[in-house]
Amino acid sequence: MIDTSIFQDKKAVYYTLGCKLNFSETSTIGRMLQEVGVRTVRKGECADICVVNTCSVTETADKKCRQAIHRLVKQHPGAFVIVTGCYAQLKPGQVADIEGVDLVLGAEQKGELLQFLGDLHKKDKGETHTVAMKDICSFIPSCSRGDRTRYFLKVQDGCDYFCSYCTIPYARGRSRNGKIADLVAQARQAAQEGGKEIVITGVNIGDFGKSTGETFFDLVKALDEVEGIERYRISSIEPNLLTDEIIEYVACSRAFMPHFHIPLQSGSDDVLKLMRRRYDTALFASKIEKIRSVIPDAFIGVDVIVGTRGERDEYFENAYSFINKLDVTQLHVFSYSERPGTQALKIDYVVKPAMKHLRSQRLLALSEEKTHAFYTRHIGQIKSVLLEKPKPGALMHGFTDNYIRVEVYAPHSLDNHLVQVKLGEFNEEGTALKGVIMQ
Repeated sequence: MIDTSIFQDKKAVYYTLGCKLNFSETSTIGRMLQEVGVRTVRKGECADICVVNTCSVTETADKKCRQAIHRLVKQHPGAFVIVTGCYAQLKPGQVADIEGVDLVLGAEQKGELLQFLGDLHKKDKGETHTVAMKDICSFIPSCSRGDRTRYFLKVQDGCDYFCSYCTIPYARGRSRNGKIADLVAQARQAAQEGGKEIVITGVNIGDFGKSTGETFFDLVKALDEVEGIERYRISSIEPNLLTDEIIEYVACSRAFMPHFHIPLQSGSDDVLKLMRRRYDTALFASKIEKIRSVIPDAFIGVDVIVGTRGERDEYFENAYSFINKLDVTQLHVFSYSERPGTQALKIDYVVKPAMKHLRSQRLLALSEEKTHAFYTRHIGQIKSVLLEKPKPGALMHGFTDNYIRVEVYAPHSLDNHLVQVKLGEFNEEGTALKGVIMQ
């Protein structure tokens, strides 16, 4: 039995690194602590509890996690420091050795955080609680908003793919998911709280159904019927799992937005084989063509990794040529980072850091061209925009159904309101279109 009296009047600060799934889970942890009496720290206050939810997708991510922990320990002296997430699962001993860390929780333990807090007294050395990958089997539900307008609904966790460069299966375990009935109930709750947009998150959401015998398409159809939720976005889905029936359903759906995020990782079939991906460039191109044929104005974001082991010059040039021809909107470009324990380390050819940087810059420039062209096509159109409260001193902003960022002059009272906006020219930074609300 947990003595909740120790949490009364305690203040917590939360720091999240990495993916949307992490943000969703951090928000759930925050709600868990709030329910036992812990409030979020206000500006200028010193926290009693620090929660850091980490990422470990690259060595840079690991470094940022360590820096964040050091910074929070310094900013909140005497606070009880909890570290969870992928870095904590993969390298618990390394995290526990960081000065000021009291508790390290792995993927299986983060959902039961309260059970491990004890009396919140500082420890001489971080205490670790993790299990092996094969024992990570629980699904921790999460549908949270945090400080954002959008809700993030976690529908799936873990991955069975074991791509050669990736540690996610080791950090999050095998693929598993919630039940459609439970997820629909969470979406209904979000609607009752005033939520209008939900982002569907997970590690490999197209693989949904492994633990319940359902399908992702079944989930999409069920969520589309939830009254009050006016927008859904599919955060990321593998090209081999993005079926034609899903694309066609989104095209005529009530609430699923014309917005896709699809990991390509490389436009070279030779590199895709080295990565152990489950598709080739022909399949990927066919998915883009299918989307464009039924949803011409869809926003299509694509993940690309540069500089992986084995990516010879000719392979990259083939990849660049392929991506250049794709009718996509934006590239999310990542430089390959070697991860201990991955099969990619057995590949001989290593790309030099300077070459990785050069390739990354070329793809980022290509991305800017594609995004600019996509935005330009929509200037003068009238679109529905879900407005969001900005940072102090900034304009209200929001996104169209097809994910064009728009800035408007509007009162903050319109936060989380859908308004009709006429799209104008680019802002000074070139990061959004200026819009005018239609009366």
